[in-house]
Amino acid sequence: MTKDSYSLATAARFWLRLGLVSFGGPAGQIGLLHAELVERRRWLSERRFLHALNYCMLLPGPEATQLATYLGWLMHGLGGALIAGGLFLLPSVLVLLSLSALYALWGQLPVLVAVFWALKPAVLGIVLQATWRLGRRTLHNPALVLIAAAACLALAAGRVPYPALILATALVGWIGGRLRPALFQAPSRAVASARHGATPPDAALHGDDTPTPAHARFHWRRLALTLLGGGVALGLPLTLLTLAGGWNGQLATMARFFTKVALVSFGGAYAVLPYVAQGAVDTYGWLNAGQMVDGLALGETTPGPLIMVVAFVGFMGGWNGSGTLSAGVVAALVVVWFTFLPSFLFILAGGPLVEASREDLRVGAPLTAITAAVVGVIGSLALYLAGPALAPSGALDGGAVAVLLAAVVLLGRGLGAMPMIGVATLVGLGRWWLTAAG
Repeated sequence: MTKDSYSLATAARFWLRLGLVSFGGPAGQIGLLHAELVERRRWLSERRFLHALNYCMLLPGPEATQLATYLGWLMHGLGGALIAGGLFLLPSVLVLLSLSALYALWGQLPVLVAVFWALKPAVLGIVLQATWRLGRRTLHNPALVLIAAAACLALAAGRVPYPALILATALVGWIGGRLRPALFQAPSRAVASARHGATPPDAALHGDDTPTPAHARFHWRRLALTLLGGGVALGLPLTLLTLAGGWNGQLATMARFFTKVALVSFGGAYAVLPYVAQGAVDTYGWLNAGQMVDGLALGETTPGPLIMVVAFVGFMGGWNGSGTLSAGVVAALVVVWFTFLPSFLFILAGGPLVEASREDLRVGAPLTAITAAVVGVIGSLALYLAGPALAPSGALDGGAVAVLLAAVVLLGRGLGAMPMIGVATLVGLGRWWLTAAG
């Protein structure tokens, strides 16, 4: 692999392209990251990717965005983290701002309904493929299969809170690592490569045995500077917003509220959105309940993390308060800044400690168990998506089932997730055109 194929400019183009097609929620996005960075480009080995994923699963905030930020940081330092995380989010912000403006001005968009009729079953196919691929590579003994199955049932049927599930899984891994350590160790690299027909991990630029880059090693001074910079990035805008509109002004209140949202958003967007709705609708009155539901629908149909629906909440708060698009855009950008900034700080501050723990079995056993649980979590997402994707009107939709089957076949024959999104978009546009013409 040439130096140019791993340059920051090359990585930036990749992160932007990924941000444009990162549909499917965290499961689909994590699957895209794995397919591109581990399998196709060989920038990271399987184990290094999973170690980073395990850390991000423990944090509040959007896991896939944090994982992209972490991997960008590992490969290219601070600049890589800002570019990876920023470009991963930018298309989602721009698309949702545009849709929010259209919604505020003209209401429903039939063409989007048709496009996402096709996208939802295609995304379901991507999620199923991600579950299969990750499970095949990580569930290497019956104990881990059992953990994955239990996690899937706990979320799908038992409605166990996600943070409780992760903590319980980590405890199981810690106990299991002490009683039966062999069950909670990754298989030898040679065995794993032979089993899955994969390229040996050492062929990756960041392989299992590759030394930690200098910028990713822990230093107290670097941690202090990171925390100081994060404090300024949060405190200075909040101070300016307070000076401009008062402590109880709309923008300052949004900044404080969505910082709290960022710190309690364990368990993914679905776990925290009720809290967002309660605050935005009932407490502050930034929008009404009907608009909140419409915003969630728009968030489901855009790339990027579902929690980006908070941009719609901010936009509608500004729009409803003033009736101007500019106020809506400013409020949305304030909300995005204070919602996602903590995720960057978690990665930049904690990443060096995570890298230092890669060979520590005391940490590795709980994380191995969490990796198994992640397979179950992704499987539960497939179950969750199946209803809206295949029976959008309550009855099974034969066309949606056909799209799903076609997606499974095409993905199984090597079509990438990104081209699959493009094909599904064309199918949806064709359906809309036929409906309009008829």
